[in-house]
Amino acid sequence: MYDELKIDPIGVIETPFREPAGTPIQPSRANGARGTVRIEPGFQAGLKDLAGFERIWLIYWLHKAPKSSLLVTPFLDTRERGIFATRAPARPSPIGISAVRLLAIQEGVLDVADVDIIDGTPLLDIKPYVPKFDCYPNSKAGWFDESNSKRRLADDRFDSTPGKGPKQR
Repeated sequence: MYDELKIDPIGVIETPFREPAGTPIQPSRANGARGTVRIEPGFQAGLKDLAGFERIWLIYWLHKAPKSSLLVTPFLDTRERGIFATRAPARPSPIGISAVRLLAIQEGVLDVADVDIIDGTPLLDIKPYVPKFDCYPNSKAGWFDESNSKRRLADDRFDSTPGKGPKQR
């Protein structure tokens, strides 16, 4: 279908989270967890004017995600759901997005908070979070509207560590 699809990372995301289990589930549940984003020198000029944004979208490669599965039990539910109705990492194209708080930018390094990302994650792109474009507070959220899960941290159900294998519950 496509002759070649190639994406080169523009940087790396550094966080205190080494494995999927124990990593916050979504930035809104990260309790201010801090991280840094190191931008490759060839892309640092693109950071111009980013400092005025309170939040940014980090778009990244889920480098520790297990093999894709079209049916998963997400962290915030107990029922099996279609992968495209979840934010589970076991995706056909393992791309993640997170709206994190931008605290500072200094010499190609972004200090961020509310990170829900594993250490060493390759960064594919950055986009500014613009509330007028990105916020639809009255939108319906499918099955999640019925969820009452208070879970804040991931477990090992999507662990791809050799020898453990992905776990679905």
